[in-house]
Amino acid sequence: MYFGLSEDQIFFQDNVKKFLEDNAPIDVIRKIANEDDKKTKQDLHNGIITLGINNILIPEAYGGLGLDLLFATAVAQSLGEGIATLPFAGSYVMAPLAIKYGANEKQRNFYLNEMSKNNISFSVGFSEFFGSRNESELNFSNSKVSGKTFFVLDFDYASHIMVSNKDGRIGIVSLDSDGIEVVDLITVDRTRMFKEIIFKNAEIDILENTKNSNEAVNNAIDAGRIIIAADSLGASKIMLEKAIEYSKERKQFNRAIGSFQAVKHMCAEMASELEPCFALLWHAAHSFDNNEENKKIMVCHAKSHISDISKMVSKKATEVHGGMGFTDLLGLHYWFKRIGVNRHILGTPEIVREEAASAQNL
Repeated sequence: MYFGLSEDQIFFQDNVKKFLEDNAPIDVIRKIANEDDKKTKQDLHNGIITLGINNILIPEAYGGLGLDLLFATAVAQSLGEGIATLPFAGSYVMAPLAIKYGANEKQRNFYLNEMSKNNISFSVGFSEFFGSRNESELNFSNSKVSGKTFFVLDFDYASHIMVSNKDGRIGIVSLDSDGIEVVDLITVDRTRMFKEIIFKNAEIDILENTKNSNEAVNNAIDAGRIIIAADSLGASKIMLEKAIEYSKERKQFNRAIGSFQAVKHMCAEMASELEPCFALLWHAAHSFDNNEENKKIMVCHAKSHISDISKMVSKKATEVHGGMGFTDLLGLHYWFKRIGVNRHILGTPEIVREEAASAQNL
């Protein structure tokens, strides 16, 4: 049985892909990564919003498109292929789902309607819930928050930050509030910026339905993991295509290197390992909305397995390019670094496999 995308999902995916091909070629990505073209980055964000990606998971009752996670996953693949410098996983996937599952009706009505109009955009910091560090505990008390959260996603263009404490309670803080300090976290992936946020008695709006349940934070993190896996899968697909194309053009000893058995085997291994990942990812995204019993296991399996396969593909695709693979001229390193950082976002393969084991009482 083949598990694939619908025509509507492919149409949505292709629109995003074409937008990035037309507006964000590698030269533009290079300038943005070097922080030389902030205006173009802003224009790209404004342009992608017109395609409706901010409204995918917002219910129709609140002005959104009311689509499921599989639509968002299809879009995330295209964003990974285009090595997009745009917010998505936190702002337009995790945040609306956390509000959908964790807020009361008044909060849902306000935040989701404002998000659908693009008046509010979220960055997300849930590291305290699944991977807390020493001396970083977030404390919620009397509508105030103090402490730190690490690896905050999608800070660019955000008006608010959504955070979770170790108990799974979720709160929203306006970035205009007093008592907020923002620290840059520099990673090898310069196409995206991550932040550490320090709160000092800042005003916070607690999502009221999260007091006694982790449903909202778990669903948001699970969805985010699928989106990050989709981003890595899209990046891996492009790296494989670039490796095959290069192997047909590059010649040694008057022969295309793609005719050499060693290079053939490397490309075949990448293709054979990568192809099943598409069905795995799509099935995990489908299960999120349609298979409550198995969705946690499928999410963990997709995130961990695709992280490992993408790492292998990024390594071998670079090797096929030889020394050229390490140069800024080709820009292959942008996909390579994206895959490497994605491996750690929202939990390494080791962390999510441990969660899968716990979910099965192993």
